[in-house]
Amino acid sequence: MSESVYLSVVIPSYKEGKRIGRTLLDIDEYLRSKDYSYEIIVVVDGSPDDTAQVVRNHMSQVQNLRVIDNPENHGKGYVVRQGLLEAKGEYRLFMDADGSTSISHLDRLFPEFEKGFDLVIGSRDIPGSFVQIHQPRHKEIFGDMGNWAIRILLGLWRFPDTQCGFKMMRSTVVKEVVSKMVVDRFGFDFEMLALARYKKFRVSQVPVRWLNDDATTVTLTGPNGYVRVLYDLVLTRWRLFTGFYNE
Repeated sequence: MSESVYLSVVIPSYKEGKRIGRTLLDIDEYLRSKDYSYEIIVVVDGSPDDTAQVVRNHMSQVQNLRVIDNPENHGKGYVVRQGLLEAKGEYRLFMDADGSTSISHLDRLFPEFEKGFDLVIGSRDIPGSFVQIHQPRHKEIFGDMGNWAIRILLGLWRFPDTQCGFKMMRSTVVKEVVSKMVVDRFGFDFEMLALARYKKFRVSQVPVRWLNDDATTVTLTGPNGYVRVLYDLVLTRWRLFTGFYNE
């Protein structure tokens, strides 16, 4: 692969041994039809299953694939940050390992960069989006409450869905935003968006077709729970207020 990479696809993974293979094959099939250079980076978050080995087994089938295998679990935010900083692409996308948002949505994202945007996020809550399989009702209620809290505390009024795991950015955003992020768990999404706007980058959102994953690790409490996300939300507001990200 050439040193010059146009697109990097970063896939954070935890306990994805049974699904990551299919996702990698879908991504490879889509990208092989394009005329630009690319790389695919799977970042394994201290997974106790065979996720890393499954990825290695696909290296003979999937072009430009590599794996970062962390021995310990740190959180989705940590490994997304790690993958984006390790990537070489002019444009860098991260997406979920379960393929809940298809790689084909890139066809919607690239035109936004041509309009001058720096960060483009997928949204499940704007006109044109379609949620094919919904979450259980109690999770949707918690999610809606969380989205309102995020919009109020961080001033993200235009963005009803900050948490969709399909976001793409220019390398300049990685350098000036991602490198300063500190939230290791699921709150990293709103930290990224708030910090990008704080640093005057242009942010766009596009509708996506999304399928719920019943194997999600989001709970009420615990390291990936809603309580932790709320805690990180308040901390992010405080860090923005105090100028923490300017250091």
